[in-house]
Amino acid sequence: MKEIVFATNNAHKLAEIRAILGTAFNVLSLADIGCHDDIPETADTLEGNALQKARYVAEHYHTACFADDTGLEVTALGGAPGVHTARYAYPDRQDTEANTDRLLQELQHAADRSARFRTVIAYIDAAGKEHLFEGIVHGHITTQRQGTEGFGYDPVFASDESGLTFAQMGVQAKNRISHRARAVARLSEYLLIDH
Repeated sequence: MKEIVFATNNAHKLAEIRAILGTAFNVLSLADIGCHDDIPETADTLEGNALQKARYVAEHYHTACFADDTGLEVTALGGAPGVHTARYAYPDRQDTEANTDRLLQELQHAADRSARFRTVIAYIDAAGKEHLFEGIVHGHITTQRQGTEGFGYDPVFASDESGLTFAQMGVQAKNRISHRARAVARLSEYLLIDH
């Protein structure tokens, strides 16, 4: 089993990545390698943030690792919240309920509710070479929360493929089609070629 460091201490994301990658990889969190730092995410793109996190871990812990950044990009909001998805309601902290409330409020009178979730994974190998992998799911924002599973914006994002919100689909079904699953699948394909 290959060991790989995922630059996160987010329990939801860690569980999701472990479920998607299955038994081929032993995915370690930042805590598993003794990193409890608040790694900055100050770039103005998802790619930039993912690279910033991966570079921090590679430089400070001298290990191959990957990091991700995910954005919800809403057409009627010009691609917002985008890079600010996790801190949409408050720039200084994450509050998923407040983020969702703000999104629903801003789309209250929107005729076009189309949106996409996009995940970018930055992987830095043992030689320090950088690689980017992307996953996208198209859908729309519902008018109210639906479903109880998942986290973040899952209760209000319905994928075009299923017509259900991620929170209605359940974790296993979501992990088959999600933006993160698609980006991780590309990462996994690359890693399994035995780089």
